[in-house]
Amino acid sequence: MSKRVKPLLQDDAFIAKSKPRRKRDPAQPNLPFDPMPDRVEPCLALLKTAPPSGPDWAYEIKWDGYRLAIHIEPKGVRIITRGGHDWTHRFPAIAAAAKELGVGTAILDGEAVVLSAEGRSDFGALQRSLGGRGGKRSSTESILFAFDLLYFDGHDLTKTELSVRRHLLEDLLEGAVGAIQLSEEVQGDGTGLLANACSLGMEGIIAKHRDSPYRSGRRGDWLKIKCVQSESFMIVGYEQSAAARGGIGSLLLAGRRGHDWVYVGAMGTGFKEKDAAYLKKTLDMLKTRTPVVPLKGKNYVFAQPTLIAEIEFRGWTDDSNLRHASYKGLREVQDNAAVYELD
Repeated sequence: MSKRVKPLLQDDAFIAKSKPRRKRDPAQPNLPFDPMPDRVEPCLALLKTAPPSGPDWAYEIKWDGYRLAIHIEPKGVRIITRGGHDWTHRFPAIAAAAKELGVGTAILDGEAVVLSAEGRSDFGALQRSLGGRGGKRSSTESILFAFDLLYFDGHDLTKTELSVRRHLLEDLLEGAVGAIQLSEEVQGDGTGLLANACSLGMEGIIAKHRDSPYRSGRRGDWLKIKCVQSESFMIVGYEQSAAARGGIGSLLLAGRRGHDWVYVGAMGTGFKEKDAAYLKKTLDMLKTRTPVVPLKGKNYVFAQPTLIAEIEFRGWTDDSNLRHASYKGLREVQDNAAVYELD
């Protein structure tokens, strides 16, 4: 039997407790009927080094997966990626769960993840469930953690405050288990919550202003605070190695500065032999004699800037290279991942 997953709430001594659900307020005024949008550009979280404090902020777990919008319509369900691509066929379990919610029209905003045995979201496992970058497989083990409700029962909710949207979402998903679950709001001091999330091996937390409408882009209404930095970088080549499994000793990475590519270092950990073999085969097809960054090395193979990798790292060196970088997986074009922009 499926059950609600609460990765951050496994320990009874954990200071962050789930907020009790409230019943819908029958005195809430009726909203005017609004046409259902084909797509809503997602609200994105702004990266901060420390969480905000005060009663105006709500906190959630930061999930490590694919951002999805679930459109529930009278004619069926559509699952749209952050980049606007229809991936309904890639997440059949989530689509089936959406049909079972018993609502005529709705748009749910959330993150599709695959959970580890410890209840942590595992980006690499999600990628593998989809068959890797460019794969055609469907992910049957993924779960959508829904954290916002943008449209409901004929009403556009994007101009209403977050507290109202969350209230309706909690009501809609009350008792929901399985492939669609509520991303629980957790109570507690932001600094203490971040420390607990990091101690449990989570990626970090999200802070959201309770009074904010749903605004597309990175406006500062939502903030992300990470335990370990994780960003997207372009793979611009690799270093050949006869000793390394798969033939790749390290990947050559670059970020953006305006319209230019800037080298940020080489990374040789985090990928398995199967990953290395796929990367070598794909990068060899993208091979170019002219590197997009000013690098020289007899064992370097340069590639056209096409593959975007998600990289976990611990900071920056004095010469602006990534420190203790590790490979997490490739980003899909449909995920609309933005390459890290250097100051």
